[in-house]
Amino acid sequence: MTTLVLMRHGHVEGIHPERFRGRAELPLSPLGERQAQALAKRVAARFSPVALYTSPMGRCIATGAPIAQALGVSSEVLSGLHDLDYGQWQGITHEDVSKQWPQLYNCWYNTPHLLRFPEGESLQDLVARTADGLREVLKRHPNKSDVVLLIGHDSVNRALLLQLLDQPLSAYWRVAQSPCCINQVDIDDGKITITCINDTAHLENLTPT
Repeated sequence: MTTLVLMRHGHVEGIHPERFRGRAELPLSPLGERQAQALAKRVAARFSPVALYTSPMGRCIATGAPIAQALGVSSEVLSGLHDLDYGQWQGITHEDVSKQWPQLYNCWYNTPHLLRFPEGESLQDLVARTADGLREVLKRHPNKSDVVLLIGHDSVNRALLLQLLDQPLSAYWRVAQSPCCINQVDIDDGKITITCINDTAHLENLTPT
C-alpha cells in the first residue's frame, strides 16, 4: 500500500483577515513557524517517508524544512503543487474583491467550478496541474510500502482531495484545509482510501502571540 500524506503550509499573514494570497510570496508568521514544528514532530512520530515534495512557494518549503530535518529526508519542489493563480485578485482582501467584482465573487462561493479569475486560472486549470503532479509522484514511487509527504496549499489540497474522492469541482467548499493539517491517503492496487482529512490535533495548544 502506498501512503500519501498531504499537508498544508503553516499560517501566514493574509489568512485573517482573509486575502487572496495565491502566488504572492509570504513568509510563515511566528504562529506558522510553531505550527510547522508541531507538524514535523507529529509526522516524525507516525511516518517513515521515502520522499517529501512541496509547492514552489516559500511558505510550503519553509513548512517542510523541519520535517526534512527531523526525518533526514530531502525536500523537492513539485510544480504540480503550485498555488492557484488568482490573477487580478491576488493580494486583495475578500471585502474589496466583493465590492469591485460582486458577481464574480458571488460565483466563487456558489458555483466555483464556473469561475475563471480575471487574468488568472480556473479550478479546471488547477485540477489539471495537480493531477499531473499526482501522477508524477505515483510514477516515481511505485512501491506499495512507500510513504510520500506532500505540502501544498488550501486550494491545491482541495483539488487533490476532490479528485481522490471522485467528487465534482462544485463540491470545492465542502472540504476544509486548515494550516498545517494532515490528510492521509492509502492507495492499494488502484483502490483509494482516505483515512483522515484536515487532522489538526497536533496544533491544539498553539495560539497566536
